[in-house]
Amino acid sequence: MDSKQPDAKLDLLCINTIRTLAMDAVQKANSGHPGTPMALAPVAYVLWERFLRHNPRNTDWPNRDRFILSNGHASMLLYSLLHLTGYPLTLEDLKNFRQWGSKTPGHPEYGLTPGAETTTGPLGQGVANSVGMAISEKWLAAHFNRDGQDPLVDYRVYAICGDGDMMEGVSSEAASVAGHLGLNNLVWIYDNNRITIEGSTDLAFSEDVALRFMGYHWNVQRVSDANDTAMLELAIRTAQKEQTRPTLIIVDSHIAWGSPKKQDTAGAHGEPLGEDEIRATKKAYGWPEDAHFLVPDEVSAHMAKAVERGKAWEDEWNARLAKYKTANPDLYKQWEAIQKRELPEGWDAKIPTFPADAKGIATRESSGKVENAIAPLVPWFLGGSADLAPSTKTLIAGETDFEKGKYGGRNFHWGIREHAMGSILNGMSLSKLRVFGAGFLIFSDYMRAAIRLSSLMDQPVLYIFTHDSIGLGEDGPTHQPIEQMMSLRAIPRLIDLRPADANEVAEAWRFAMRLDKHPAVLVLSRQALPTFDRTKYASAAGLHKGAYIMGDCEGVPEVILMGTGSEVQLCVAAYEQLKAEGVRARVVSMPSWKIFDKQSAEYKEKVLPIACRARVGVEAGTSLGWREHVGLDGRIVARADFGASAPIKELMKEFGFTVEHVVAEARALLKEKQASTRA
Repeated sequence: MDSKQPDAKLDLLCINTIRTLAMDAVQKANSGHPGTPMALAPVAYVLWERFLRHNPRNTDWPNRDRFILSNGHASMLLYSLLHLTGYPLTLEDLKNFRQWGSKTPGHPEYGLTPGAETTTGPLGQGVANSVGMAISEKWLAAHFNRDGQDPLVDYRVYAICGDGDMMEGVSSEAASVAGHLGLNNLVWIYDNNRITIEGSTDLAFSEDVALRFMGYHWNVQRVSDANDTAMLELAIRTAQKEQTRPTLIIVDSHIAWGSPKKQDTAGAHGEPLGEDEIRATKKAYGWPEDAHFLVPDEVSAHMAKAVERGKAWEDEWNARLAKYKTANPDLYKQWEAIQKRELPEGWDAKIPTFPADAKGIATRESSGKVENAIAPLVPWFLGGSADLAPSTKTLIAGETDFEKGKYGGRNFHWGIREHAMGSILNGMSLSKLRVFGAGFLIFSDYMRAAIRLSSLMDQPVLYIFTHDSIGLGEDGPTHQPIEQMMSLRAIPRLIDLRPADANEVAEAWRFAMRLDKHPAVLVLSRQALPTFDRTKYASAAGLHKGAYIMGDCEGVPEVILMGTGSEVQLCVAAYEQLKAEGVRARVVSMPSWKIFDKQSAEYKEKVLPIACRARVGVEAGTSLGWREHVGLDGRIVARADFGASAPIKELMKEFGFTVEHVVAEARALLKEKQASTRA
């Protein structure tokens, strides 16, 4: 924090610069949200100018404080701050707000705008990410800091949020987690401007937010006027002194502050003020009415000091790091690997090879064995499930739990909070930890927004989903996935992995752990699946191609049988039966459509030759998307409706997931082919 006494006149000039930049950028784009940046400019200014430890010239400095603008529609607030404090974001970038190819998109995007810590826009996600970042700081500090030495890790996480964030359920789940864990390094600043798109929050939101957060075990403070910079400073200073709880600072503000006609109206939320209203507002600020994108010289000089402060902070930390390297060489190697998203040498050396077994093992079981072969060799690989570890088999054996006051554990218990789990994992991944989260496939629907953002931000989060089909049996249609697998495949950049047996599971883990950008979903069975004899069928390493020929014939096949996950066993058995009948058949395992799509045209033709149009696709889920692989002439053994409650064998028989049905579909295709040939 700057030790000099604040200059009230200069502070106001800086605050109004932030306000007017936001107004001008939104007006030039004829699109955006000017009101919230105008209201929050004093709050953000005090935080950034007097408290936030960051280095504008190194956005990846590991020990920087994190700042998240969760109400991402107010993005011009962030962009103005980044520009004024010396980040590589020019005034021209601000003028190109919301334009093609600009660094200033409508909502902040991680990896696009320098200084944007996460992608925000879907309300509630940013504050939930901030919980993951605060958890990461606690874990990293517990793992790396050593008594008697200067701490390597000691940063704070700040998030600004609005009424919309407070209404979204994910923020409630995340706040509950943060309070339970006692994350005193976390501060949320709630902009209580009482306006949303439809009008006053009185229309839909009347709860006592302070009381709610006190129930979550948060330290709650209130600043009754967003323009009271002295009280804002006191509130943040008090939050920094809190020892056992996260802090919520409720700040009462006026949307579009200073606008004669639009202050405190919904009209200031999501549309430009208009040229006349901007002139009137600037006049109220004592600002040149005809100036656009004006940054007074004294503002530039004052706020650019963030560059000097940032360099000094990082230089001091680098000196700490140099001492740390000498004192703790092994831990330093781990630190470097984390920052580079690298895995230790030999990380996969203990992954088991599973012997052939007709009775087999559930892929959730084999996955647990593989996970526990990897975890001891990758100390920063950590995660947990939404109260389902006994079912998902994801507990890391021999490791402690991450708990309040005991932050070195690697097993996380998220409770029944899938929404928050996914979002918190994103925050942890953005902090460079290698993380996983587990649950039932059906509940991936609760996590979809977070999974989508993992993909958009290129974060290598591993999602482990079990109970992957109607094979769940008696629990019935509420718990039996149908459309979920295809829904996840539809998310760009997300890698789908649905292994057919224990050895494909091992290869799926090898593939997923090497990902340094893309997230992956590992989809596993509850029921036992046979472990294929890999001396008879092709190596499971074919998984790395997405799809591969497991069993084949001489020459061009007459029929190709292909499946994913638990249905590959049906294809293999049908292949053997057809082969015994003299049919030239091929069986293909397709554990990952996304990986297969990335292969060369030559490889795809090798696996699925155009000459063979008789193809049968088998998956215990929706048929949507299979046409791409089986073609217009192919057959699909899938499920067009929801499941039912019954024992697994009955369900599979009733819904056609049997060897006999697959064989019948193949024979029907062959007859059609013969008939068309004769014609």
